[in-house]
Amino acid sequence: MPDSAVLFRRLALVAIALTFTLHAPAALAQSKRDRAATEGLVERMAAAEVRYRESLVRAANNDPEAIAEGNAALEDMEDVMVACEKQRGCNVSRMLPGWKRLLKAQADDVAGADGEEPEAWAEGEGELPTGDVPDAASAAALLSEDGQRFVRMVQFNPAVQAGIRRWLTDMRVSLVTSHENYQYMRHMMSPAFERRGLPEALLFGIMAKESNGRVHAGSRAGAVGPLQFMPATGQRFGLGPDGAGFDTRYDPRMSSDAAASYLSERFAEFGNDVEMWLAAYNGGEGRAARIHRGSGGRKFWDADVYNQFPAETRDYVPMVIAAAWLYLHPREYGLSFPKVDARPATFALARPASIYELTICMGDGGSRHGYLRSLRNLNPRYEADTVIAGGTMLNGTVRMAGLYKRWCAQGKRADLARQLMGSSVDAALVRTGPIEVVRPGDAGGEGAAGMPGATTPAPAPQRGAREHRVARGETLAAVSRRYGCDVRVLARANGVQAPGYAIRVGQQLKLEGCKG
Repeated sequence: MPDSAVLFRRLALVAIALTFTLHAPAALAQSKRDRAATEGLVERMAAAEVRYRESLVRAANNDPEAIAEGNAALEDMEDVMVACEKQRGCNVSRMLPGWKRLLKAQADDVAGADGEEPEAWAEGEGELPTGDVPDAASAAALLSEDGQRFVRMVQFNPAVQAGIRRWLTDMRVSLVTSHENYQYMRHMMSPAFERRGLPEALLFGIMAKESNGRVHAGSRAGAVGPLQFMPATGQRFGLGPDGAGFDTRYDPRMSSDAAASYLSERFAEFGNDVEMWLAAYNGGEGRAARIHRGSGGRKFWDADVYNQFPAETRDYVPMVIAAAWLYLHPREYGLSFPKVDARPATFALARPASIYELTICMGDGGSRHGYLRSLRNLNPRYEADTVIAGGTMLNGTVRMAGLYKRWCAQGKRADLARQLMGSSVDAALVRTGPIEVVRPGDAGGEGAAGMPGATTPAPAPQRGAREHRVARGETLAAVSRRYGCDVRVLARANGVQAPGYAIRVGQQLKLEGCKG
């Protein structure tokens, strides 16, 4: 039996037992200390869920320690449930959604790693192949409660179906790329939605439509970040310049928290009408509120309501819902999202480097396209070509940290990456000085080849020259060779920046450190 199937069997059996705890008495009034203890249990359950998910990735990679780690995570979750039953005011039902999410995720794996659905799955839609698990266990019911929560909140109508068609055809690559990017950032973004009881699928749908999971995306209207906050809206929810030159709208954790707060406000305003939440997110909350009031609270899909929104918003709403739908039901549509080992980790730079340089030296081990996008997403404060000081801690994954230690801290590949980053087209060009035509009878006689019209080398510079005026086509390297200078000394003397050493025609260069 595969490692992942072993973990799933235990997960399903424990879920069965938990169903009998759902009839516990209603939560009692809590003191401040009791509330803090309950929140601590909720956080502990979320952490155990993350550990279990990571064990599934390791199991898929045949990690021998995956089973032990997965079992340890499940034991911790069981302990949390027991502690919750004993904790005054703690409702066990708050702990169950995490278990249901894991069942759903693991069910997809059990359905077949080769992409083919087993007969047991195909015969009973939505039912798990539970083997000898008792029928009364109703693991499928646990799944449907979580998996169908978003489904119950939206309308699966022809507009959404048309959106699904677009995501699966012309926009398929964008959807798959969005999912891959999201996996690296999920531990930063999903907790904010979970804390507020919002579907994670909704977060993914918004991110896929807004930015494809590119943290540094920006629009012509001025919206930026993975969830595309405008400056004013971002400021309302604590996003914007942080005083250190960084706009926190680019931060995946902070922008996700702001988006969750925004949608919670829309829930208070529009109730369970998710389509109106999304219309407000895209078309402006003021416009959405006016339309909502003017229509007497009718739903987004009412023709009179729908037609009052701009075309962009009418397209946006079903496309977000369609992306969220595919996030929940990929197998139903023959869609396979790539799995990545996104276990979070940090690593310290042993020497200064840019994200471009790290991308080169890390290579593409374990990744289809290398690590440029994921490094940028996880470290949004840094531009790709900015040299980051040695000793800086960067966010990454366990695999990235290992690749950095092996290839980037030192060695030939690290040196090669640095050399490539210091290279430029300008440094490759060879230019000569002005060509002088010598005619017969002129002083200096015939050219070196003894033929009329032959050229002679440019005269040597006069000794003691202290300045040089840059001629067309000259480079700093050529000037340094002409006057016998060290190019780095010459650059520093004239404020010319490495590695490009760009100079302009007519510029007066101080010939400090030159022999000529």
